[in-house]
Parts: sequence; structure tokens; C-alpha cells
Amino acid sequence: MGAPYFKYRDQLAEAGVVVRSSNYTLYADISNRVMRIIADMVPTVEVYSIDECWADFSGIAEREALGRAIRARLLQWVGMPVGVGISTTKTLAKLANWAAKKWPATGGVVDLSDPVRQEKLLRIAAVDEVWGIGRRLAPKLALLGIRTAWDLANYDVGTLRKTFGVTLERTARELRGISCIDLSDGPPPKQAICSSKMFGTKLRDLAPIQEAMATYVSRAAEKLREQASLCGALQVSLQTQVHDPHKPRYANALTCVLPVPTDDTRDILQLALRCLQRIYVPGYAYSKCAILLTDLSQRGEVTADLFAPTPRRGSEALMAVMDHINKREGRGTVRLGRVPADPDWGMRREMKSECYTTCWEELLHVCG
Repeated sequence: MGAPYFKYRDQLAEAGVVVRSSNYTLYADISNRVMRIIADMVPTVEVYSIDECWADFSGIAEREALGRAIRARLLQWVGMPVGVGISTTKTLAKLANWAAKKWPATGGVVDLSDPVRQEKLLRIAAVDEVWGIGRRLAPKLALLGIRTAWDLANYDVGTLRKTFGVTLERTARELRGISCIDLSDGPPPKQAICSSKMFGTKLRDLAPIQEAMATYVSRAAEKLREQASLCGALQVSLQTQVHDPHKPRYANALTCVLPVPTDDTRDILQLALRCLQRIYVPGYAYSKCAILLTDLSQRGEVTADLFAPTPRRGSEALMAVMDHINKREGRGTVRLGRVPADPDWGMRREMKSECYTTCWEELLHVCG
């Protein structure tokens, strides 16, 4: 995990490993297709991440049968194999999903609603397989004799709360079948939004770094509007490479407050470029810049400042039109003039797979 490709290029080639660069457009499209299919088959869906969601099975008698139907439809319609875990709480459902993936004999679906089956799995599942535990917390739990999910479920919740906090107490209660985490329609709005990527090549001049910053600001502002938030402050950072200790290093960041909270890409970019100008130092080979939007609020939450500058006229409508066009025609169809369509500094993805589902020119060709 996380090993640089160039270090193992020769070994991978000798082993015949097929290497592919990241293809975020394809990932997002497949994820959206999967979520839409699941949403058509269950009463309520909560999207948890790009490859995971919760589904409400309340009132459904044949739960396992529905789980297998969902799995079969996704495999047939999208070609995506999935695991389905079913139980009375989110934490138990996650553990059931782990079991569905671990043991092929389950057929990819495990219903853990029955208390007897719950106990059987809890006794054999290591505690670090429990949702939210992880391998850092597991050794600390082992010192208390908690090595399996069953041990955690039956440990004194008061001691867990006092030692580790309310989150772990809640996890233990969920393992006992007591629902503590409700199903919601979606994740809460993010408290900060970051956009950043490594440059495909080292940049020394300010102009291409400004182009990159404009690109990242545009994406961050899109995310901001997706959750209907306004940005009150931002942080701009710039850095050189960190792997080679023999090459000159430089890193700096600057935080600035916007005159008024906004979601207008133009206003955010204007301030971001001023910050970038202040931290840029000539003579270095830069490898990365980043934009972090902070002090986020929802529309109507913040009282307007009588002495603040008047917001741009028609800003909200313009941004809405831009987002609508880009959502319908593809990201980047309408963009600021500073954002290049195919930048030289873009992330290197020479081995990227084709965008089979979103680009006409890259559709699969079948010869008879």
C-alpha cells in the first residue's frame, strides 16, 4: 500500500502484472450506477462512500433473498460483484459484509439478523475487523483482553466509555444488537473541503502553478455548492518534493478570510491567487499546491455584515447554470478562462484505462 510505482516497475513487468493509472471518471460513473440500482430496489439508501452504502430493509420479510437479488442485478447490469451484509445494526451489518467477502461459500450475502448467527460470527471475528476499530486501536484493546468482536460486545460499556470515549461504547452496544447509529439520507456537510494533486512534472514558473490552483479551486467550489455551503476562509499551500533530501526543499501556506462567505468560484480564486503570489518563491521546483476551504456555513446561517462588500450580482444563478451544464455535458465543459483543458502539468496517467461508460470515443469495440 502506497509504494511508489517506479521502485517496482521492473519486478511488476517480470511478473506480468497489468498496471493501470487512476481513472476517477470511470470510478465515479460505475459508483453512481451501482447506487441508482440499489436505490430502485430498497425503500431508503444512504451513500457512505464511493463503493459502499447502507440500505433500509425495514418491513422486508425475505431479507436474504432481496440481498441476493441486489447482488445478482448489479452483477448482470453493471458487471460489479459486491458483498451484502444484513443485520439489525450498522456495525453488525458491516461485520456481516466482511464475512460475505471472506467466505465464498456464502455467495456474497450474509444475513446476521439471528442472534445465534451473530454470536457465532462475533466469536471468530478479530476485533480489528469491527467497523471503526482498525489496527491502531486493536493492540490497546488487546491489553484489556479484548481480542474478538465477542469480547468487545461483552465488555463493560462504562469502562469503554471512560477509557476510549463514547464512540467505542456505541460500537460495543451496536455489536450487542442495540442500534445507536441511525440511517440518514446522506452524510452531514463537510466542515472543510480540500482539492490538491501532485503535478505531473515539476513546475518552476508561477504561471502554470496559477493554472493548477485555478483548476483545484474550481473543483473545490463545485464540491462546496454540491453541499449548499458557503466558504468564509481559505488556505493556500505550495511545496516542493519531499522524497529526495539532497534537493532544495520549500513549503509554505497562507490562510486568508473572504470579505463575505461565498460559493462563487471567481471570488474564491481571486483571493487564492493573491495568497499564492505571496508564498511563491522563485528558484524552486514545485511538485504540489493545494486549496483548503474552511469556515463553511449553510446559506442563511450567517448574519450579513452591513459593512461588507456587496456580493456579485447574479452570482448564485451563474454558478447554478455552470454546474448544471457541467453535470449534463461533462466536467470542464464550462470553466474559467484560467483553467486549461489539457494542461502540461496535469497528473501523469499514461496507463489509464479507457472511460468506457462516459466518453463516446472510448467505447468498447466488438468485432464479429
